[in-house]
Amino acid sequence: MSWWWLSYPLLGIFGGFVAGLFGVGGGMTLVPFMYMIFLAQGMPAEHVIHLSLGTSMATILLTSISSMRAHHAHGAVNWTIVRAMAPALVIGTFGGSQLAGQVPTRPLTLVFVVIVYYAAAQMILDARPKPHRGLPETTGLLAAGGLIGIVSSLVAAGGGFLSVPFMLFCNVPLHTAVGTSAALGFPIALAGTIGYVVAGGQDPTLPAFTLGYIYLPAFAGIVALSTLMAPVGARLAHRLPLKKLKRAFGAFLALLATKMLLNLVN
Repeated sequence: MSWWWLSYPLLGIFGGFVAGLFGVGGGMTLVPFMYMIFLAQGMPAEHVIHLSLGTSMATILLTSISSMRAHHAHGAVNWTIVRAMAPALVIGTFGGSQLAGQVPTRPLTLVFVVIVYYAAAQMILDARPKPHRGLPETTGLLAAGGLIGIVSSLVAAGGGFLSVPFMLFCNVPLHTAVGTSAALGFPIALAGTIGYVVAGGQDPTLPAFTLGYIYLPAFAGIVALSTLMAPVGARLAHRLPLKKLKRAFGAFLALLATKMLLNLVN
């Protein structure tokens, strides 16, 4: 069983590199792999998806800090938007994680798969909404933040697949939308991590080495190398045909989601 522990640093290398290359958070990349690894380890089936989501959310807490600082250094973060949306993001993400903790494995996995299919389609089609209006008032930003937080908690992601299209629709320049989305990822990751710790509580049926729904060996192994590989992916993003790679990765995500779906029905 101990060899499974070696898979987590490898997952950290892959997850960190992909995050740097494409700017996607942990959920879209890490959750499907952790789901399959945890199943193969023989973890309780009723907790596998919850542990995958909680552990993934915890890993992006650290990477979101470095991403936020990098974008801020380039002047790409609109802190007015961040301040307006952050309270609702925190409430929505924390509430969503509590909801996820109460949902059984099968329907929660289905929700995850559907959202991943949506994100994969975005990448394959390179879908970007055309600007139609300015940013809404504070109430509108709070509503958008709450919705983004809830959905992000259900896929353990930083929310960029929702917040970037929303800001582009509201006439925010792409560079600023991406940077602001990176900053929004920190309150999402913080609230989500706390939420999954609380949701798991002291459940005696959880495996050893867990803190709520965070599996600590996986968290430590992934974070150890993902933070080192993210800058490598970010540098290569400026040299590689990113549009073609993004479409290929979208197809890869769709395959991972399909594999999870097949595991669910078999």
